[in-house]
Amino acid sequence: MKIAHVSPSFYPAVGYGGPIEASYQLCRWLARTGAKVRVLTSDANGRSARLDTRSGRAVEIDEGINVQYCRRLARDTVTPHLLRLLPSYVRWADVVHLTAVYSFPTIPTLAACRALGKPLVWSPRGALQRWDGSRRVWEKTLWEAACWAIAPERVVFHVTSEEEARATQRRFRGARACVVPNGVTVQERSRRVATGEKLRLLYVGRLDPIKGVENLLEACAIAQRELAVRLRLTIAGDGEGRYVRALRRRMSDLGIADVISMHGWVGNGEKKALFEETDVIVVPSYQESFAMVVAEGLSYGIPVIASRGTPWRRIEEVGCGLWVANDAETLSRAIDSASRMPLREMGARGRDWMVREFNWPRIAARMLELYRDLMGTGT
Repeated sequence: MKIAHVSPSFYPAVGYGGPIEASYQLCRWLARTGAKVRVLTSDANGRSARLDTRSGRAVEIDEGINVQYCRRLARDTVTPHLLRLLPSYVRWADVVHLTAVYSFPTIPTLAACRALGKPLVWSPRGALQRWDGSRRVWEKTLWEAACWAIAPERVVFHVTSEEEARATQRRFRGARACVVPNGVTVQERSRRVATGEKLRLLYVGRLDPIKGVENLLEACAIAQRELAVRLRLTIAGDGEGRYVRALRRRMSDLGIADVISMHGWVGNGEKKALFEETDVIVVPSYQESFAMVVAEGLSYGIPVIASRGTPWRRIEEVGCGLWVANDAETLSRAIDSASRMPLREMGARGRDWMVREFNWPRIAARMLELYRDLMGTGT
């Protein structure tokens, strides 16, 4: 099977967060099944940074994955070179896989698939979900209408949770959405540093209002002041400078700056070290289509406190964490509860769950099944 992935950015552009790693790993595991994978993307690695790649020709970044990085000329991912190459990639492919919604390659890819009669799998990566703080809603609605008007006949949305499926079908009436979660690379039994006197909490992710970090800060203040929880919070992530400065001021105002460490963006090696020194991962987001850090943390055997804005209600059923509202009071009580829980046993259950249901070979097989179904070739 020949698969063309079209994405505004691609690995190693990890500055864009979890979706980049998920797309890369999916391509890796598809290639391991014998599929031929070509990726057409830009060299963007954030608003101002570019990847250090040769944009003139395709490069093999992993066995079976050929990537063409097109030079970005404006905004996040505007690249005329990608437009010139797009028709040849679509013609070559048995199926096209498009990532993202409100980005430069989206409408050209939809149009090319329609014109050439190619089936399309479309991964919004959470972009179609709304929350109270969503911005530019009307502009997005108009963009969605334009996209749906030119979408090919054979199109299916790849979503990573039932919540994302419902949001997608609200945006695109009559659309077909298929749930295939992200996979995770399950770790060998890691060397976890033993718990000390303080409960070690970790937040990993982009720093943005949708992530609910302010609520987590206030929750830590309440847990420490009113519930006598001895804790330490590590924040690993980066965001817009003004927002990050506002978070620092909030820590100071709450009187908890001395129990919080801010690491900025961390690579995989640094993240591994943080995981090994963590007791509980906290994900307080208002809205998530998947929340990759939950799967990553569980793969290391770390229990999770996840908000109900994430699709991880099953962590309580499995017994590897708490799924709670993301207001400060509720989060503080969850932190207090976690401080008295058998965290090692909970983490072990979570890791076993990742092994059973979220390993990459299983996820790649499900995606291949989706491609074949869309192509009408069956198994």
